[in-house]
Amino acid sequence: MDTIEGTLDCTWTVAKILDTHPATAAVFMRFGLDTCCGSILTVEEAAHRHGLDPVAICSALRAAIGSEP
Repeated sequence: MDTIEGTLDCTWTVAKILDTHPATAAVFMRFGLDTCCGSILTVEEAAHRHGLDPVAICSALRAAIGSEP
């Protein structure tokens, strides 16, 4: 799937989301998700490994990109 400005696909890896939307870094940090070594995981995989709700994380990520310049 190609990146469309202002969109975010939660099947992307953490690394791709960070690369495409730097404003999401704060969201990953807030949820305690690894943005270094674990960034090869998708949002869903990372959430499940940490016992978190992937839907809540995805919603927060989408809200964060709404505030990107």
